[in-house]
Amino acid sequence: GVKDGRWTVLQLVEALGFSLENTDPRARGRGIQLLSQVLLQCYSLLQEKEVLHLVLFYESRLQDHHLVIPSVLQGLRALSMCEVLSPGLAVSVLKAIFREVHVQSLMQLDRHTVYSIITNFMSTREEELKGLGADFTFGFIQVMDGEKDPRNLLVAFQIVRDLIAKDYALGPFVEELFEVTSCYFPVDFTPPHNDPHGIQREDLILSLRAVLASTPQFAEFLLPLLIEKLDSELQSAKLDSLQTLTACCAIYGQKELQEFLPSLWSSLRREVFQTASEKIEMECLAALHALSACLSRSVLSSDSEDLLDSFLSSVLQDCRHHLCEPDMKLVWPSAKLLQAAAGASLRTYHRITHSVLPLLLEQYTKHTQSSQRRTILEMLLGFLELQQKWGHVEEDESTLLLLQAPVCSVVFSVLTDPSVQLQLLGIKALTVLGSLQGFLSSSDLELVVDHLIRLALHEEDSQSSEAAMEAAGSLALTYPKVFSGRMVPRLEEELQSGPPLRCVSSSELEESYHNHRSLQQRCLQALAAVSTHTSIVRETVPVLLQHLQKVQKGTEARNTQDVISVCQSLHRVALQCQQDAEGCWYFHQTVVPCLLAMAVQAAMQQSTHTLPGKALLEEEVLAAMIPVISAATTHLSPELAAQSVSHVVPLFLDGEVSFLPQNSFPCSFQPFGDGECLEAQRRLVALLMAFVCSLPRDVAIPQQEWLLRELLALSCSCNCPFTATTAAKCFAGLVNKHPAGQQLDEILQLAVNRMEPGLAEGPRRTQALTLLLWVTKALVLRYHPLSSCLTDKLLGLLGDTELGPAAADGFSLLMAESPDVLHKGCHADVRIMFRQRFFTDNVPKLVQGFHGAGPDVKANYLKGLSHVLNHLPKPVLVTELPTLLSLLLEALSCSDCVVQLSTLSCLHPLLLEAPQIMSLHVDTLVTKFLNLTSSPTMAVRIAALRCAHALTSLPTTVLLPYKGRVIRALAKPLDDKKRLVRKEAVAARGEWFLLGSPGR
Repeated sequence: GVKDGRWTVLQLVEALGFSLENTDPRARGRGIQLLSQVLLQCYSLLQEKEVLHLVLFYESRLQDHHLVIPSVLQGLRALSMCEVLSPGLAVSVLKAIFREVHVQSLMQLDRHTVYSIITNFMSTREEELKGLGADFTFGFIQVMDGEKDPRNLLVAFQIVRDLIAKDYALGPFVEELFEVTSCYFPVDFTPPHNDPHGIQREDLILSLRAVLASTPQFAEFLLPLLIEKLDSELQSAKLDSLQTLTACCAIYGQKELQEFLPSLWSSLRREVFQTASEKIEMECLAALHALSACLSRSVLSSDSEDLLDSFLSSVLQDCRHHLCEPDMKLVWPSAKLLQAAAGASLRTYHRITHSVLPLLLEQYTKHTQSSQRRTILEMLLGFLELQQKWGHVEEDESTLLLLQAPVCSVVFSVLTDPSVQLQLLGIKALTVLGSLQGFLSSSDLELVVDHLIRLALHEEDSQSSEAAMEAAGSLALTYPKVFSGRMVPRLEEELQSGPPLRCVSSSELEESYHNHRSLQQRCLQALAAVSTHTSIVRETVPVLLQHLQKVQKGTEARNTQDVISVCQSLHRVALQCQQDAEGCWYFHQTVVPCLLAMAVQAAMQQSTHTLPGKALLEEEVLAAMIPVISAATTHLSPELAAQSVSHVVPLFLDGEVSFLPQNSFPCSFQPFGDGECLEAQRRLVALLMAFVCSLPRDVAIPQQEWLLRELLALSCSCNCPFTATTAAKCFAGLVNKHPAGQQLDEILQLAVNRMEPGLAEGPRRTQALTLLLWVTKALVLRYHPLSSCLTDKLLGLLGDTELGPAAADGFSLLMAESPDVLHKGCHADVRIMFRQRFFTDNVPKLVQGFHGAGPDVKANYLKGLSHVLNHLPKPVLVTELPTLLSLLLEALSCSDCVVQLSTLSCLHPLLLEAPQIMSLHVDTLVTKFLNLTSSPTMAVRIAALRCAHALTSLPTTVLLPYKGRVIRALAKPLDDKKRLVRKEAVAARGEWFLLGSPGR
């Protein structure tokens, strides 16, 4: 009635008069409870005068019997949310609560109600409450004092944060406010099992930390508390204290820290020097960094002491001398402390490095052992990397600039050291020094390039070679002129040089060719690695293409590998160009036409039976060219992509070769034409797929319907599996991005009409299945309605004795990420959670099909199911586990090793993530896993041993009865002929031996 306006609240009060004035406190409580429940639903409808009368009524009831108080507080909570509350009433209500109610004697819910009233008034009546001055703070302290419930504490901590953040008067009650909150530090709370409120210990820790670190006024009380807890034996207390100290440093100044700096440094140093916990060490270093940063921020007056300088002097005094002992255990803790302080500000960096860098250089010269030098160099590198935070070297202050010559000397000498580990550190140091603008002179840079070339091409260890290439790419971004003028010509010269001819025997000749090819491989990799700047890309790409044209003319297997190596280098360059629009377009318009031209030339020579260029038509080579073209296309702007597609598609549909370089070909290009002589040309559809399936979705493809029909026909009629598959993938990639509508429906219906007879019978059933799989994947990804119909066709094929195994493997294709088409990187339409949807729609059908299938095809259903489950997100799989586990266990008895391996891969993470469910089937699991450790397939043996190992994560009481049996069974694979199997057997058996031991 009140909601509808038929009653006023005052009329309700009159109607409740008998209850509200009843002498029985329980009856009065029920009357007030009803009134309060109405107010909680109708407070927004109240008039100002009604609110006034109700507030006065409820305030008077705060003096009533304790049974009535909870209902009175609910009513006041409702009134605290009224917008028409008259000025002064909020103060009046809070004064009454502070005066009349002993809050901590109430139940948890009623205490929470009091906190809610205070929170409501603080958000809507801030100025009124501030008029109370420190009395409001004192009243709240009385309310909160002794609170124990975590739900209430979270609200209370928030109120304290608001008191401080909104500048309420704390008056003489700063220490009392600190005491009433700090008594919970450090938080010791373990949520009860199945806690419905979901409050975690971390929630309370963060909330309390926000209070303690909210004002410098707490510093004189908090810092002694933190030092005390740091000196305790409790690790959680240490961590909490360190993290709180770090948070406090963000708002403290010199004044707050001055008195406690010696004690704080002493505690931090002790923990880093003595602790065995990496977590505590990390937090100590973070706290030291924060302290140094805090002291760096403080503005000095002319007569004040420079606390930063005296603090850093203490740090240096206690740590510096340990750097002279590279074999001792305190060298690294000392270095970490110094680096933590040095990284706080430019001031601290200059102060620390002025003392430390000359010492480290002196120690490097003094010590000659490789291990000692490595330790010193790692410390030196740590200090050099800190300079990167500021990116430039200031001439007037920098110790680093004064030490330029000895630093460079040490780093360059390391690059020629026989120790690979020292070389790697030297290369890393080179990269750091090169990133500091103004540090390396032009002669130093030339020397850097020479060292990197030598290491990249001639260093025997592949680690050093690869690291040198990475360093070259990193530095080339900063110094493109130096690298394009000095490194690229040297690499080109090495690439073009022939093998040495002074060989006296065939073995020497073979070794010479091997070394030469290895050098060429490294040249190609180095050219790609250094191509990180557009100006360098313009130098390296022509070199790579020229070399490709040179090596593709041979017919030997080594030429095929050489072509693949060039393509891999071009792919790396393409990836490095993607974020630069100019470089990306240059690479695309230079490389893509060139690759197409060479491939077309080779295909035409094959068609006319001339052999040079055959390597380009090999499947492995075309597979290596696909990612080059794809990476060169995915990041094009729509305008440039449209310009490119207007040339490439007509090339394949119309034989339009005019845009290709060197386009004088011996015959016409007809990749979709009929005839065996065009088989080589048809293979190049792989390159078309790489291009059109990587275009942005909003780029229109000319003659798309014609192209789709040609691809469809080729995928169904071609005898070459490679060509048929790439045509099917290209068709699927285009269908996935095709706008919905009649045209798409027609082309899909045409595809279904071609597939159905092909699947039914005839010599090309495999091609029809391949097309079905790729089209189904294209539609599943975009949630197209036809996808369920095509999936049903695939499910039906699981019962086919000829196509069933391939159809089962097809489920892996549907669920897995495809590397070349139909993934987000090439702009495919991939909907979120498509795997979960596929699982929900089709797993019940797989299970039903399995139960109804004959014994000769049951394995197909199990294989399909295991592929689906293997690619499902693990949290989803865990929730479905109880219904599917029996089927997975049955799959382990299947004789198909692919099914076994897939199922084991599926079960392994479940043993770790759902031990309670898995322990219900422990007897079956132990038996199955132990049987499979004798499988003839090595991969299955390894997977079974990993699962046997993972079994130890199940509850110990469940496993103990099986301990002896498992240990005896795992003795056999210890003698397996394969090393990887023996390794897994040792790990699994060792874990089972330890099962049930103390401390496990």
